[in-house]
Amino acid sequence: MPVILEGDLTPELTRKFLSGTDIGVDLEMMGLNPLRDRLCLVQITNRAGVSVFVKSPKRPCPNLRTLFEDEKVQKVFHFARMDIGFLLHHLGIRVKRIFCTRTASKLVRTYTEAHGLKDVVQELLGIQLDKTVKHTDWASDVLSEQQIKYALQDAAVMIPLKDCLVPMLEREGRSELAEKCFEVIPVMAELDLLGFERLFEHH
Repeated sequence: MPVILEGDLTPELTRKFLSGTDIGVDLEMMGLNPLRDRLCLVQITNRAGVSVFVKSPKRPCPNLRTLFEDEKVQKVFHFARMDIGFLLHHLGIRVKRIFCTRTASKLVRTYTEAHGLKDVVQELLGIQLDKTVKHTDWASDVLSEQQIKYALQDAAVMIPLKDCLVPMLEREGRSELAEKCFEVIPVMAELDLLGFERLFEHH
């Protein structure tokens, strides 16, 4: 079971996460529009098996900020553009050192258009993710057992998924390209928040 906290990480858990090389991160929101929808839950896991849920994160959240803005620990997301946009808008956190499993999947799994987390995890890890409670009330004061299980599994697969995708990127000669993509994701997220969703398209 994860450690469930309110508002922010504890200093002790922050130090634990900072002592590793990477963390898996997932968020639960009330919807997909950061300008409208609440950020309800931040899930964090590491290679040592530590799992933490931060419910109703609120500014200034100094410990979450310290962790996410650290430049040594890599933060592994699926569709990082969405999640870091929520973290920026709601908490003022500018996430540093990103690995996006969705972006990596698109760079190496060019034989398919199925790049959702469920599809990528099914193929690369052989795990069937249960998505039945995905669209539920994550702002509830008490999370159900099913919600906790769902949120935990999504965060827990991030690092194993990265470990599968990294050698695939190397095999295809796209590791450097992936790093360049990851570096531009925060800029894309900020453009989304400012309404510039199609800035680079030709009209």
